[in-house]
Amino acid sequence: MVDKRGYRSRKRMRRQRRTLLFVLAVVFIFFGMELVVQWGAGMGSWLEEMKKPVVKELDISGINSPYAILIQARNGKTVGDINGEQRIYPASLTKMMTCLTAIEEIGNLNKEITLTQEMFAGLYEQNATQAGFQPGETVRTVDLLYGVMLPSGAECCIALADTIAGSEEDFVELMNKKADKLGMKDTHFMNSTGLHNLEHYSTAGDMAVLLKAALKNDTFREIIESPWHSTPPTNIHPDGITYYSTMFKNLSDPAVTGGKIMGGKTGYTGEAGHCLASFAEIEGVEYILVTAGASNESGSTPHIADAVTVYNRVGEAAQ
Repeated sequence: MVDKRGYRSRKRMRRQRRTLLFVLAVVFIFFGMELVVQWGAGMGSWLEEMKKPVVKELDISGINSPYAILIQARNGKTVGDINGEQRIYPASLTKMMTCLTAIEEIGNLNKEITLTQEMFAGLYEQNATQAGFQPGETVRTVDLLYGVMLPSGAECCIALADTIAGSEEDFVELMNKKADKLGMKDTHFMNSTGLHNLEHYSTAGDMAVLLKAALKNDTFREIIESPWHSTPPTNIHPDGITYYSTMFKNLSDPAVTGGKIMGGKTGYTGEAGHCLASFAEIEGVEYILVTAGASNESGSTPHIADAVTVYNRVGEAAQ
C-alpha cells in the first residue's frame, strides 16, 4: 500500500527544489548580466583611455629653468627631464606638503583656529609672504589651507602646524614622514613655509611625486585649481579676505595647445630662484611639470613662461 503522506512530502520537496533552482538561475542570470555590463563599461573606459594620444617622451630643453621634470600624472612615467634628480631648494613648493599633511591630519575643515602673536614671530623679519590675517583673528581651517596654497601665506602654514602638532617642528616631522611614505628619495624639510635653510632641500622629481599624490586628494585638487578664494567675515575682517593664486594672477591665459593649465604652486627665494609645480590636461591626459632655479634675467615670471612653453610642446606632440 502506497504511503500517501510520504509521497506528498517527496513531491513537495521536488517542487521546492525546482523553485530554488529557478530562483538561483534567475539570480545567476541577473548578476551575470550585471557583471557583463560592468566589464563592458570597464573595457570601454580602458579603450577610451588607450585612444588618448599620450606623449611618452619630449625634449624640454631650451627653457629658463635649469631643473625640470615632466611626468604623466596617471602613472608617474617621466616624459622629459633636465637635472630632475639634482638637489634644489624648493622654496614655497614646500607648501604643497604643508597643505596635504594638514588636510590629512586635521579632519574637520570647518574647525576654527585663532592666530596668535607667536605664530607671526620671525615672519616679518624674514620678509615671508603672508595671506593677510592678523594676530587674534579666528579663521576656518579651510580658509587657512587656501591661504597656504594661493597667496602662499606663511602665517597660515604656522597656524596649521601649531594647531595640528603643537609646534612647527613637530609638524615638520609629519611632513618628512609623509615624504618617506611617498618615496621622495632626496627630500628633507626643516620648516612648513619653504623659507631658506641649507638643510631644507628636494628635487624636481620628488616635487612631481608629491604633486601626483596630492592631486588624488579631492580637497587639495579643488584648492590648487582655484584662481581665487574669499573667506567669510572674521572678527577682524568684517568683509572677509579675498586672495588670488600666485600662478593664475601671472598667467594671462591658461589655454595651451590641445588643453589648458589646470593649477599650480609657485615658489621663490633668492637661493631657490623661481619655481613652479603645475599640472595641465592636454588631449584628455594630465601631465605634471616641476621647474626650479629660474633667474630674474629671463623676466619677472620665467617659471610660468616655461610651463606655457613645455605644455604647448606637449600639445603639439599629441596632435
